[in-house]
Amino acid sequence: MADVLIDVEKLDWRKGDGLLPAVIQHWHSGAVLMLGYMSREAFVKTQQSGKVTFFSRSKQRLWTKGETSGNFLLFKAAFADCDNDALLVHAEPQGPTCHLGTASCFGDASASPLAFLAELDALVGDRERERPAGSYTTRLFESGLRRIAQKVGEEGVEVALSAVAEDKQALVGESADLLFHLLVLLRARKASLTDVAAELASRHTVPEQGRAE
Repeated sequence: MADVLIDVEKLDWRKGDGLLPAVIQHWHSGAVLMLGYMSREAFVKTQQSGKVTFFSRSKQRLWTKGETSGNFLLFKAAFADCDNDALLVHAEPQGPTCHLGTASCFGDASASPLAFLAELDALVGDRERERPAGSYTTRLFESGLRRIAQKVGEEGVEVALSAVAEDKQALVGESADLLFHLLVLLRARKASLTDVAAELASRHTVPEQGRAE
């Protein structure tokens, strides 16, 4: 079941002849996946079934994304705009969203570069649960918490050294190593990048405590 539901009666279905534009956004990375249109029935079905459903203007019927390809969009939450005549829908894609095979109907290049951090964080979470053979991440998890923490310490030292003794690209490369191993350490302690982002956001909103970034 989704985290955020909307009362269908609060939406303004009159302006668009019974249809509301719905922007579909990856619930974890924030990447925009596609734009569709929902009728009242499509929106109700989306919230009840847990699979994003549109009203197809060409076929003149309800259409659940993935009904043919199997690449469903699992419904997570919905938000109405200030006029209640447009929707932002958070979803978890089960494969490529676009029929062209890309993650987004706007092209994979449309995603913010920072969105990859969320994708990587989710992938590390998958590795922690599934432990696929031959994966470096699996080997890290199986090496134990102390070894993972040691790796983070080693990579932190490499970042500091590269910052003062090497060029920008070396610093970027070492920082990437540090971030990856930090994600693994967080997951090993049942935390995630989302938790860190929430902590940073809480510090930003309480400047009176001297914690604003």
